[in-house]
Amino acid sequence: MDRPTRRTALAALTAAVAVPTLAGTARAAGQPSGPAPLRRTHAHNDYEHTHPLFDALAHGFTSVEADIFLVDGQLLVGHDPAELDPSRTLESLYLDPIRRLIRANHGSVYRNWGHPLQLLIDIKTEGAATYRELDRRLRPYRALLSSYDHGRVHTGAVTPVVSGDRGARGPMEAQRERYAFYDGRLDDLGTAATAALIPLVSEAWTDHFTWTGAGPFPAAERARLRDLVARTHADRRRLRFWATPDAAGPERDALWRELYAAGIDWFNTDDLAGLEAFLRRAHTG
Repeated sequence: MDRPTRRTALAALTAAVAVPTLAGTARAAGQPSGPAPLRRTHAHNDYEHTHPLFDALAHGFTSVEADIFLVDGQLLVGHDPAELDPSRTLESLYLDPIRRLIRANHGSVYRNWGHPLQLLIDIKTEGAATYRELDRRLRPYRALLSSYDHGRVHTGAVTPVVSGDRGARGPMEAQRERYAFYDGRLDDLGTAATAALIPLVSEAWTDHFTWTGAGPFPAAERARLRDLVARTHADRRRLRFWATPDAAGPERDALWRELYAAGIDWFNTDDLAGLEAFLRRAHTG
């Protein structure tokens, strides 16, 4: 991957042209005149948007997701190995721009907002090795990050949460000091693995529910959803479902309404504008 490719050259040209747009979006995201942050918004596959991170912030999102591959010692961001670009690293797309925003906004991603941005890092290569490299690369940014230090959690402007290949869990559990947390599963509820390691629980919607928004929500499934939310909150964790319907329309709106009523912590979407509009209506309705 050392030799420049047509894709790399095109990416560099696109980045150069996009600089003014990105700068304007960053200002909008960081200023009080920009969108009010929405605490339940998760940008799934955020890196696939035209302006990773900044498009999500322009819609008030407070959680973004980056898939990473360990390639030749670099953490490259992308969905599939064939589309990886050596210029699109975790640092260039997320950690460096986040650091600039935090400095501009005096300590937080959004100005005058006292909550961390969640950075969900989905490991696509072997988990243990990739996490060890991730840990090494997070440390220069440690002043910005939430951390675990000998039994105590310290909240920073950004909370990295590691998902994906489950091999990352072992090295993380062994650390007495770390700058990331783990994305667990419902099986982790009520276990010795506390929220100090696993603050987030994620599951595929279709593994637990048959309803996808068409017709009435079966009463038994509504009760199950609310029970799962209650159990997760009782364990002091947050809950996210992926693989929920994401095509705009009445079925998605119906499912989102049920998630909202149940108190889900994160809505998972690729449709930034659609979820922003839904939640702002819900908050004012």
